[in-house]
Order: sequence, then C-alpha cells, then structure tokens
Amino acid sequence: MILPSASAASLVLTSLTALAYAAPAAARLSPVAARRAVVLAWLLHGALLGWSLLGEAPRFGFAPALSVTVWLVAAVYAIESQLYPQLQTRWALSILGAGAVVLALLYPGQPLHARASAWLPLHWALGIASYGLFAVAVVHAVLMLRSEERIRQAADPHSGLPLLTLERLTFRFVGAGFVLLSATLLAGFLFDEQLYGSAWKWNHKTVFSVLSWLVFAVLLLGRARFGWRGWRAARLLFTGAGLLLLAYVGSRFVLEIILQRPMS
Repeated sequence: MILPSASAASLVLTSLTALAYAAPAAARLSPVAARRAVVLAWLLHGALLGWSLLGEAPRFGFAPALSVTVWLVAAVYAIESQLYPQLQTRWALSILGAGAVVLALLYPGQPLHARASAWLPLHWALGIASYGLFAVAVVHAVLMLRSEERIRQAADPHSGLPLLTLERLTFRFVGAGFVLLSATLLAGFLFDEQLYGSAWKWNHKTVFSVLSWLVFAVLLLGRARFGWRGWRAARLLFTGAGLLLLAYVGSRFVLEIILQRPMS
C-alpha cells in the first residue's frame, strides 16, 4: 500500500474524482444532473491518469490498469448517454469509478523501466482499450439480460433501452474489442523482444489472453452463423471477459501484492 507516499496532487485529484463518481449514487440527482456528474468525474479521472503518468515518476500495475479501464467505460457512457438518455448504468459506474480511483491510489504499481521500448505504451494502450471495450460490452450484456427478464415478466417495456438496441450495441463493442485484442496479441508475438527485452513466452498472461481471444472468436462466429443471443451469448462474453481480466490484472495482482515481485 503506497498511500503515505502519494503526492498532494494525487490525493486531491483522487478525492475530487471519487466524490464526483459517487455523487449520482449518494444523492438524489435528476437524470440530467447525474449524467453531468459522471462527465465531470470522467474529466477529473482523465486529469488524474495524466498526472500519474506525466506529473510524477511513471508507475503501472493492476490497479492503474483497472482505473484506465473504468475511465474508458465512463467515456463510452458519456457519449451514449447523450444518444440514449434512458441508458441506466450510472449507479454501477459510480461505484466502479469511485472504487477504481481509490484502489489506484492505494496500489499505484511499480515504476516503469527507463529502458522500456518506445512502442510499449502503444502496446499497452491497445490492450487496455480492448479491456475497456469488453467491459462496456459486459455492462450492455447485463442490461440486455435485464431487459429480457422484464419482457418475460411483462414489466414496463419503456424503462430502459430496447432489447434489440442493447443486443446490437453489445456485439458492436465485442467486435471492436476483438479487433484490438487481436492487434495486441499480434504485436506481442511479433515484437515481444523489442517490447520487453525477451522473446515470446507462454506465461500466465499469454495463456489467459489467448484463451480469451478464442472464446471471443467462438462468440462472434456463433453470432454470425447461428444467431446466438441471450444467455448463450452472454455466458461466452462473461467467460472471455473473465479470462481477459485474469490475463493482466489477475497476474499483476498476484505478482505485485501476493508475491511482491518486480514487473517484467
């Protein structure tokens, strides 16, 4: 836990960001005010991420990776909430956002090596972007399953986005995430020695990443050829997202917190 060594700027930005994220869940805000609070939190969160990478000695680890992922999810919400005002995700985003920024303050990761390849940030950006897109897909899949349940129970059909819209958005995000994940794996396979100073190796991160890629490939193939939807598609999405979470965040958590080994 690195809280005592955190700078005053990090503490202030983290506090403001967490409060902005928590506002929609802690107070009875109107939908418009809640959306504005999330947008404000997203802007503060971006400033916090920029400060952690540029204003101080660069560090990275499992908690900052989660923080960037949540920031990407908030970015998508900020855009979608303008297009679909009835989108109902701000409570979950409030909890995830506040928790992610506090966790990144407590566990900022380990210093990045100065000898790291100049291409390493791009490689990480591709990987984290795929994390974010799959996280957004998971959120939409949960809303899709809720919508299906409301239809079965003959509940109010207007309390959220239409089922077909949620389904379409879910698979669009899965497709975009799959493209970025493929690019990340390909870059790692072709340029691992330049990126990390060692040749491609089958470690836990690689195995879980490839397994998640295979699961998402099966999901997209099943969707295209057999029209998979509902729980059948959601199970594969959740499985692939879980494997991808274990690939970097899970392995880094074990190395950084449990085993306390330096990042490779």
